[in-house]
Amino acid sequence: MEQHQKNVEILLEKIEESNAILVGAAAGMSASCGFKFFYSHDEYFEKYFGDFHRRYGYEGAFNGYYHRYPSKEARWAFIARACYLMYECETGEPYYNLMELLKGKNYHIMTTNQDTQFTRVVSEDKLSAIQGDWRYFQCDCRCHDEIYYNKEQIYEMNAAIDDNLCIPTSMIPKCPKCGGDMEPWVRGYTFLEGKKYREEHRKINTFLEKNRNKKILFLELGVGRMTPMFIQEPFWKLTYTLPDAFYITINPRDAILPEALKKKGAAIHEDIAVVLRDAVKQKLSGKLETA
Repeated sequence: MEQHQKNVEILLEKIEESNAILVGAAAGMSASCGFKFFYSHDEYFEKYFGDFHRRYGYEGAFNGYYHRYPSKEARWAFIARACYLMYECETGEPYYNLMELLKGKNYHIMTTNQDTQFTRVVSEDKLSAIQGDWRYFQCDCRCHDEIYYNKEQIYEMNAAIDDNLCIPTSMIPKCPKCGGDMEPWVRGYTFLEGKKYREEHRKINTFLEKNRNKKILFLELGVGRMTPMFIQEPFWKLTYTLPDAFYITINPRDAILPEALKKKGAAIHEDIAVVLRDAVKQKLSGKLETA
């Protein structure tokens, strides 16, 4: 309990004293909400993909996305169900708690998550989804630089999934320009790094340029070892380079603090949900409460 309280206090202290905060959130943020369907067979996976699991044997939506399906109709049935889950899934409490901690602060959020959780709690101008977003389709062969909001189409496709876990051929999304197949706008072999992608990075760079000489906090939430190059490694470099920067990483398993940042950072090896929850309690009440 003593270490936990120290962790909560350093998080609150650094948020309070900072003039700018860049949050970098990855899969561990959503996992802390109890949403583990991307990589395991949790209750959400069973509810939305149980029928796919029993037919194809995979566990976790990530494996489902890269599974070799017997037909396009079968693959698009999975994609329709996956996107439907993103729209239907409730917003996790840690997301609300993070926004409470950031209230009144100068901040920007960058995320490798594609599950749209952040879009429910923060405006698009303060958010950069650098690995794509399941709410959009793109042309599979990238014949043009445009992405398309898909909610109505997804609900129609999901409702049309038949007993063989396929959608009708006529419902497979087609590119309005070239007539080829569409693809979800998420990181993969054909990911469109076009104007929307560049805009997400422009927002981050603009925030950094405006605040690089201020007391800036780099707050890393749930970054694992799969893709450290998108958030973690840039945060390390920026913290080391900028004179008034501080770095905090929260992750129960992969919170790493390089030796060079020992005096400019803190690694919190705890459940993100618990740390954010108790930080909000202490912020609002002035004292730390335990579960």
